[in-house]
This record gives sequence, structure tokens and C-alpha cells, in this order.
Amino acid sequence: MQEGTLVLFTDRATQRLDLVRALDEVVPCHVRDAASVLPAGDCVGFVADIDLLQPTQLRGLRALIAEAPQLPRLFLMRSMGERSLSTARSLGASLCLPFDTAADTVAEAMRVHLTNPFPGMVRVPAPERGRPLVIAKAADEAGAVLAGLLDSARQTGTVDPRLVDHGLDPILGAVGEAGLGAWLDTVRAYDDATYQHCLLVAGLAATFAIDLGFSQRDREHVVRAALVHDVGKARIPLAILNKAGPLDPAERATMRTHAALGHAILVDAGGFDAAILAVVRHHHELLDGSGYPDKLVGDAIPDIVRMITVCDIYAALAERRPYRTPMPAPEAFRILRGMEGKLDMALVRSFEQAVSKSFR
Repeated sequence: MQEGTLVLFTDRATQRLDLVRALDEVVPCHVRDAASVLPAGDCVGFVADIDLLQPTQLRGLRALIAEAPQLPRLFLMRSMGERSLSTARSLGASLCLPFDTAADTVAEAMRVHLTNPFPGMVRVPAPERGRPLVIAKAADEAGAVLAGLLDSARQTGTVDPRLVDHGLDPILGAVGEAGLGAWLDTVRAYDDATYQHCLLVAGLAATFAIDLGFSQRDREHVVRAALVHDVGKARIPLAILNKAGPLDPAERATMRTHAALGHAILVDAGGFDAAILAVVRHHHELLDGSGYPDKLVGDAIPDIVRMITVCDIYAALAERRPYRTPMPAPEAFRILRGMEGKLDMALVRSFEQAVSKSFR
């Protein structure tokens, strides 16, 4: 452990005495606000506990970063929404946790971070006691890959296919070592619906591929498809993507364009094989022809698309939204089984077995 001090930069110092005490157990902690001074010479890192959307506090934080630009930065986020996460990323956040994370968990995360720094920005809660840090690290790496893909698609209309590969091993490793349940619990902390959903689908696809006995190469291929399957949502208005309630018919029609949009983005980018392109365009197709965008029927839908479709529907049922809690697994399985004629029932049965086994 490094010797020195930590700085807690906060706009509510009197409410954070428990955090100061917990951090003091790791490295002596000093509290600072926008009007105070940075302890001289020996600071090894800081914790920011402010609203990143408030300009006054943000100016103070930027000044602190300018004084010590090399230090690790753990942010306690008042919101895990896209604007706040984007601001944290621009400020070089090393680790981002919800503001109500337990003080001893924050202190443990900082201790680990000072001794073994994470490679990027973590957007999820630190693991509860007993949950391996591999989940937090893997979600960090996969989340950074996903953020890069969606940001690039949104801003430039294209993506770098080489970027996707950086998210494969973390997901497969985390699911294989810590289990699907820990992955789902961690990823559900995202309040950005697209990030949460894509990472849920990727974890489910990894679990499914592992249980089916796929080779390492085939596992990676399935997870690669899962990570990019909704890339077209980068071109859907955020007001529709993050709407806290059901979409109206016009909004639903706009949302349905994401599959074709994503396919076009990947075709223009190059470097994605036919199977990946098929998943992106056809993951909402159904065996009876009632899906979209091309109303494919039966054998026209490839096996890998059928796999990702099952994972995609289950994830939509199991994810956390502001207006509802995750659907329990038995109920989600019941809905999947009720889609006979639309989904491949052999895959549904295998998927249920794989997911149920991972929860034991």
C-alpha cells in the first residue's frame, strides 16, 4: 500500500464522516471542498462526492484535477446516467460507484485500486463482500468497449471492429469464474438502458455458449455478436431509448429501425463476418415471420441469430428499469416457453437449463 493521504472532495462533508473514517483505515483522509486547499506533497488519490451536473462544484473538481492530474480518482456518482458517466469519463475517472455505496465498500475499492489499479473506468458498484473483484473489473473493461462502440457509432456513424475483441475475455472469464448471477446483479446497476441490456445479453450468451460446450473460438464469436447486436441504438434518439415507460406507436416504429441501422453501421465499418451481421440485423426476427425488419421465416434464420434472440428476450425481461424490478427467472422462462412457434424451443430448453444451472 502506498503511503500518503487521500482527499475526499465533497459538497456534504458533515454527512460523510462514516466515509472519512472508513477511508482513514486505508490511507489518512482529508476532506476538501471547492474553497479549501489540497494537502501538500503526499496525496496518493482522491474520492469525488459531488453532483457532476452542477457547474460550481464541477469547477472545483476540475481545479483539483489540475493540481494533481496523475492521481487515481474514485467518483461517487449522484447519477449513473449517460451525461454523468460521460462527464466522469472526460475527467479521467478511474472508478465510478453509486453515491450510496457503503463506506467500507468504497474504502475497500480504493485500497484495491491503489495496490492494483483498474485499467479503465468502472461504471458499476464495487462488489459486495464475498463477490470477486473479477466481476467489477470485467464489467469495467466490457463497459468501456461498449461505450466506445456506441459513442463512435453515434458521433461518426462507424465503429472499429478491433475494439470489440477487448470485451470478450473479460465477460467469458467473469461468467466462468464468478457465475452468471453475480454478472447480472452487477450489470443491473447501470441506469443507461442500452448499456445494461447489451451487457446482460453478452453475459447470458457467454453462459449459454459455455454450457453448450462451444470451443473457445465459438464462445468468443457468440459474445462478440451479443456485444454489438444493438449497436444501431446509437442512432436512436435518447428520449426514446431512455423513456421511463412504454413507447407510443411512433416511438416504437422508430425503435424498430435500430436493427437495420446497426447492420448498415457494421457493413460500412467492414471487418464483421456474415454471422455477426446477421445477428445485428435479424435478432428480432421470429420463426413464424412476425418479426422484423425482414419477416424471415423458419430456416432462413441462422442458429446463432436464434441463440441471441433467446438471450435478448430474456435480458429484456430480467433487466432493471426505473418503472419496474427485474422479472424473476421462473416467470421469464415461462414467457419464453410460451413463445412456441416463434422461438426455437430446443434452444429455449437448453437456455433455461444453462441459466438455471448457473444460479445453483
